[in-house]
Amino acid sequence: MGPIGAGLAVLGAAIGIGALACAALTGMARQPEVAGKLQTSMIIAGALIEGVALFAVVVCLLK
Repeated sequence: MGPIGAGLAVLGAAIGIGALACAALTGMARQPEVAGKLQTSMIIAGALIEGVALFAVVVCLLK
């Protein structure tokens, strides 16, 4: 079950980051003046998603 759980964790992170990027780019296209704030927020949120995904992968592979 470990490799399957790790794969699902990575897949979930990829979907989450894709949705994050889609929303951020849509916001930047609608209001270009807030692009800097959105980019900073997107990087922080992406890092948090990656951190959770990495933790999930490690837990799944160690179990």
